[in-house]
Amino acid sequence: MTPARTLADLEELRALTGDENGAQRVAFTPTWAKARAWLRQKLEGLPVTAHQDEAGNLWVTLRGGTQKELWIGGHLDSVPNGGWLDGCLNVLAGLEILRTMAERYDGLPPVTLRLVDWADEEGARFGKSLWGSSACAGTLNLEEARKLRDKDGIPLPEAVAAHGIDFESALRCGRERIDAAAYLELHIEQGPVLLDLDLPLGTVLGTFGVERHAITFRGQAAHSGSTPMNRRRDAFLAAARMSPEIYAIAERHGGVCTIGSCTTKPGIVTSVVEECRLTLDQRALDAGALAAMYREAREASERFAAEANVSVAWERIWNIEPILFHEELRQMCDEAIAEVAGRGMRLPSGPLHDAAEVARSGIPTVMMFVQSLHGISHNKIEDTKREHLELCVQAFGRLAEKAMAWVQANFPEPRKPVPW
Repeated sequence: MTPARTLADLEELRALTGDENGAQRVAFTPTWAKARAWLRQKLEGLPVTAHQDEAGNLWVTLRGGTQKELWIGGHLDSVPNGGWLDGCLNVLAGLEILRTMAERYDGLPPVTLRLVDWADEEGARFGKSLWGSSACAGTLNLEEARKLRDKDGIPLPEAVAAHGIDFESALRCGRERIDAAAYLELHIEQGPVLLDLDLPLGTVLGTFGVERHAITFRGQAAHSGSTPMNRRRDAFLAAARMSPEIYAIAERHGGVCTIGSCTTKPGIVTSVVEECRLTLDQRALDAGALAAMYREAREASERFAAEANVSVAWERIWNIEPILFHEELRQMCDEAIAEVAGRGMRLPSGPLHDAAEVARSGIPTVMMFVQSLHGISHNKIEDTKREHLELCVQAFGRLAEKAMAWVQANFPEPRKPVPW
């Protein structure tokens, strides 16, 4: 592996598709298309083929000695004003693996290698994360996605059509999975765990499960001056008690909980709050812990509602089960990190990634994290030490070598065709 090539590619992409506010590669926009065109140019001279599937995922294939495929994935798209490494580090480290293996094996590695740039991992424009990977995994709900519109009212089917994507055919990209044997993904951590422990690299155990709900407390509007405190039915009073309680729930079960928004009605300074709506995001790696967190939050909301003499109603927004990655691949990731960096650790991922959807489809999957210098992502200050970037490219290459040998040994026949 030659990490200097990857660092040069990262800097070039930043200059091409970013500005003083950060990365601007929002999926299904001209800047994202520019990044895709740039990536295709980087493939010139390599013995690979490239095509865009029905969901807009870009596949780069280096044919090997067998049909068995090792996938390496990431995403070029970013959030608005995003970090310069989030997503694209995965893709460009994968590109370096293709270069290296093409050179090492004279264009014919032992197994087929495929680099995939998943379309719209972030969901920044339409609010639907993991678009391309969920389409490939077969978990994408087209009926729900069809209703999505951006801030300008443009529907998702119209936006993807401008980039050569037939919305109604998106699920047909599941055919790409036919010969997939394993999937690897590298990512900046996006949090401070590795930073706080002064470790450059880590093996990802899996991605948190998520329970996301809206909680609405309803009381009675009344004049803020003339209504005694003991006569009020204040919806905000019940809602306010939820915030410290969800922190306590998270601590008890080793998860994370966030009240992300709070809106009130009638929303004027001279009225007791009649209605208060909270959005609650709960995450944990253990399914039992996540279920307990959800149950205890509901029980708490009902208790606080009774104390304030108001009602409470819950509405599910979205949920996904915890996804644990493949143990043998995790062991290989541990070994690759130890060989390059001396020591690492295992940690869960709070954010979701395309790797979660690939794992849900039954393909053995693992992720590697590299330290985030500030413990911050989705922000223009996102960064990683250059020496850590070099280490992660080297370690990711070692992981790919180990995974290629594992695929050879464990998949003597191509995978069965996948219906779509």
